[in-house]
Amino acid sequence: MLRLFLLIQVVIFAVFGTFMLLEPIELAARMGLEIGGRNGSFEMRGIYSGVSLGIAVLCLLGCLNVRQYARPALFMLITYMGGYIFARAAAIMIEGPPSTDFWIFIVFEAVTGLCALLMLQSKALHA
Repeated sequence: MLRLFLLIQVVIFAVFGTFMLLEPIELAARMGLEIGGRNGSFEMRGIYSGVSLGIAVLCLLGCLNVRQYARPALFMLITYMGGYIFARAAAIMIEGPPSTDFWIFIVFEAVTGLCALLMLQSKALHA
């Protein structure tokens, strides 16, 4: 179950990170974000693509070597998703609810963070 969870994360983050590397402006527009200028696409590639691809690599390492890398991968997922949830909750309190598209992100982040927390506490990590 642990390897399957991490493998799903590999696929999600690798696909998203690759698309954000290749087409950051187009994908940002699909999310309702307006990104302008060279620095805007530069930041989108660095933040959305670079971080996502790094997460994919760490989760892949967790799949391949559970004893050494699964715990760091799970901690990273918990803190990364937890940070998103915290910031999105603050944004909702400050600005009100987001568009429907962003609720999908919120659900993904909450489910991923919770699953990572449960996996971290599971016996599979210690097998």
